[in-house]
Order: sequence, then C-alpha cells, then structure tokens
Amino acid sequence: MSVLLEFSMFPTSDDCREGASVSSNVSKIIAMIDGSGHTYQLTPMGTIVETETLEEALDVVRRAYGCLEGCERVYSSLKLDIRQGKSDRMKTKIASVEKKIGKVSK
Repeated sequence: MSVLLEFSMFPTSDDCREGASVSSNVSKIIAMIDGSGHTYQLTPMGTIVETETLEEALDVVRRAYGCLEGCERVYSSLKLDIRQGKSDRMKTKIASVEKKIGKVSK
C-alpha cells in the first residue's frame, strides 16, 4: 500500500510566530519528518510524505502537531491519496505524466 499525504501546518496565533513568518515553526516539522525515515518533498505551499499505511501518515500529522505544542492556535490542511498494491508513487506518478507529455524524468 502507498499513502501520499500532502499537508501544511503552522501556528496562526502571535504567541508562536515572529511577525508574519512561520518558517521557524515549519522547520521544526520538517526536521521531524526528515528524521522519520519517510520519503518526503517540501514544496512552497506544504509538504508531501509517502508512507506505507494510513496509520503512519496520521502519525506524521500527530507528531507535526506535537512540534507546535503550546501554540494557542494551529492551522492544518490535509489531503490523502491511498492506493493498494503500489509503492514509490512520489516518483512514479510524476514519471507517468511526464512520459505521456514526452518529457524525460530525471
């Protein structure tokens, strides 16, 4: 099974932010994901993580929230793509589309 989780999470309350920037908080979450061993891709609008089970994906979200413990208010947006019998979809989904448009994947 492959679970693709695309999510963003950041504090909206002033108690955990430095002005409008949330990068210091997001960097804590990315460090946690990096240490988790899951494949991930940071994007300007969120992060994509691939896990083998739904439970693992939801655990990433739970642990991300833990990185912001103590913040008065936290915003999060999640999308899940769950597929049986597949793996390595962060690469293969892109390669499939690029093949159809005649672009060679790296």
